[in-house]
Amino acid sequence: MDRTTALQRLNATVAAGRPVIGGGAGTGISAKSAEAGGIDLIIIYNSGRYRMAGRGSLAGLMAYGDANAIVMEMANEVLPVVKDTPVLAGVNGTDPFRVMGRFLDEVKSAGFAGVQNFPTVGLIDGTFRANLEETGMGFDLEVDMIRQAHERDLLTSPYVFDPEQATAMAEAGADVLVPHMGLTTKGSIGASTALTLDESVERVQAMRDAAVAVNPDILVLCHGGPIAEPSDAQYVLSHTEGIVGFFGASSIERLPTEIGIREQTERFKAVTFD
Repeated sequence: MDRTTALQRLNATVAAGRPVIGGGAGTGISAKSAEAGGIDLIIIYNSGRYRMAGRGSLAGLMAYGDANAIVMEMANEVLPVVKDTPVLAGVNGTDPFRVMGRFLDEVKSAGFAGVQNFPTVGLIDGTFRANLEETGMGFDLEVDMIRQAHERDLLTSPYVFDPEQATAMAEAGADVLVPHMGLTTKGSIGASTALTLDESVERVQAMRDAAVAVNPDILVLCHGGPIAEPSDAQYVLSHTEGIVGFFGASSIERLPTEIGIREQTERFKAVTFD
């Protein structure tokens, strides 16, 4: 699916008063099931593989594999089973071993409709983050990756972590902006250190307002931290202005899998015999 068609669909969804829902897919069955449920965007990236292997999503930021190579491998599993939903690639924009423009051409040729900046240094803070910025592996490279993707007519849906980044990504041509509230809570490998929902409301709104000042047509979704369940997303959408949906990764595939398999097993264990 091309960027124009994907954007027309997303805008039509919003115009109809329905939320835009994006979801991460670490396996083919996750993508297939999410599409059956009516999802609007599917994103695949290395954390999906780790997450569905029972590891925390932050494994995607560690040196456990080549993130950009992994997403291209996952494409072979996910893209063939998705029939009519735009699929985005999580691209590691700070990867010093890729000529980014050439890699984005490969992403487009593989059949991806767009990109998201993941893994992202936006999830890293403190001295380590400062050192990454000082040594040429900073967030500005992720902004530049989004700019190059936009130039190639790929749908762009970047994560941002503060209003300044929201402004920069909007200026780079972001179509869909995803204010990120941190590692998702809940479940067996969810975070326990997180913002509150009310703190998330304030941060999401500030990032949305910064982006809309640059591009009034940008679509803004919420994601992460305490926004883990449908009721959490409803709270954020009800207490913000101009937020038109939710993007979930753990929320879409990990939490339902954990709950569904456990409960199904419990039901089987309740079967009796004489």
